Amino acid sequence: MGALGPLASSVWIQQVGDRGLAQRHVPNGGAEMWCVLGESPRLLGPLTTSVYHDIPAGGTVVGIRLRPGVLGGLVGMPADELVDQNVAGSDIWKELSRLTDVLGDAATPQAALAFLQSFVARSAGEPDPLVNEAVARLMPGSVRGTAALPALLSISERQLRRRCRDAVGVGPKELHRVLRFQGFIARVQASVDQPEAAEVDLARWAVESGYHDQAHLSRECRRLAGAPPGALLAQYGAACACGHDHAASYLPMLRRGDGRFVQEGRPVPA
Repeated sequence: MGALGPLASSVWIQQVGDRGLAQRHVPNGGAEMWCVLGESPRLLGPLTTSVYHDIPAGGTVVGIRLRPGVLGGLVGMPADELVDQNVAGSDIWKELSRLTDVLGDAATPQAALAFLQSFVARSAGEPDPLVNEAVARLMPGSVRGTAALPALLSISERQLRRRCRDAVGVGPKELHRVLRFQGFIARVQASVDQPEAAEVDLARWAVESGYHDQAHLSRECRRLAGAPPGALLAQYGAACACGHDHAASYLPMLRRGDGRFVQEGRPVPA
């Protein structure tokens, strides 16, 4: 990810065939900046439920997923003003018309992605270190809830909530909810990429992902992704028959401090 360093969790290039695509986004705790080449870049704020955006036939998309806590410093306003918002980048950065031309004229999608990364790296402010620590403690496998966070971070619950909403867009409880769900999504992606590695066991996955039981997971899955876990697993399986290795997107959500998977306690692959 080059110049982005700790600001982003992933970057991507997506090329659509001769039929348009309705791309689904599920809550991930961060924000996304993306551009259909030839159009103006857009910013998708932190999500509390799944949304779709249309990609035209033949379109090429370059995008960046920002880590939780980066958005507030990037846009120069409280991040909670952008929750569940899909806005034109020019509504936030007035100089963005030149970037639109640069991206559209780039020789390759890889070059366009590099230009977009450079813009974000230049524009981002310094993340709030306390919020960064809160995010790290709320990652899958770290904690079971948020009650202990104020004491661990030596800050009042009210101040933590305010700073988290300013930087991330949502408070600690909602962020924990989303990151826990992302841990489950990562488990689904791993099972799709490596179907021989583990038999699907949604009840076990639910508990290992931090849910009370499978019913709890099902409620959260419907709320955050608009589908029950089994349907989500089938949808990922149908959509991921592309032959690409998706490990870079899901392994970070499955790691814990001792270098083992959150689920199953087995060593993380090198």
